[in-house]
Amino acid sequence: MTLTQTHAAGEGGLLYGADEYRNSPFGTDAVTQPTVYVIDDDESMLMGLAGLLGAAGYRVEAFHSALSFMALPSRRPACVVLDLLMPELTGADLQRRLLLGHDPLPLVFISGYSDVPAAVEVMKAGAVDFLRKPVDADALLSAVERAVARDRATQADRLERDRLHARLARLTVREQEVLHEVVQGLLNKQVGARLGITERTVKRHRGMVMHKLGVGSIAELVRFADRVVANRAARA
Repeated sequence: MTLTQTHAAGEGGLLYGADEYRNSPFGTDAVTQPTVYVIDDDESMLMGLAGLLGAAGYRVEAFHSALSFMALPSRRPACVVLDLLMPELTGADLQRRLLLGHDPLPLVFISGYSDVPAAVEVMKAGAVDFLRKPVDADALLSAVERAVARDRATQADRLERDRLHARLARLTVREQEVLHEVVQGLLNKQVGARLGITERTVKRHRGMVMHKLGVGSIAELVRFADRVVANRAARA
């Protein structure tokens, strides 16, 4: 297995060629094939990690510095395997920068030093794992598997959230008001009294709400509203 410089990986980045993945368990679908970004300023460690992960079937992009990695957009699903101590921008620094975004990649830290406070800090900040060098191959592959699974779940939640809010955005202001009252369990007559409209108008708006949201019953309407609330809470 070889690494080749590519324009896709950019300056300082190395990418395993697509031919390496034809027989991988992930197939050749670039949309679903997990990518692992490996960042380490130690050339031999970088190549070793990339080789191991590439042999396991992952699409691998390798970088000699965190700054090189940050200059490029990320594929998803993915995760990052990175050294804790690097010049210019440390692994912990990169984690803090990524957390400023709305959709940070899962991180797996590696380090040749026994720095317990640093390990505790990055784990509290959401890292998937913290491994000591020399890295055990099985431990690394297990951590990467968990990191990719986390990112898949995060992306699925994001897509679900986007779908929900796209459907909700189709409602008029009055329809949203009716929706809010109906899912509280109020009868049409009660909704009309609270909104200052007739019961017949409430029925018409409720029908439009259900049509636009693609639901067939009040129970489905309540479940839709519950999912919207849950997604809003998750974003807060």
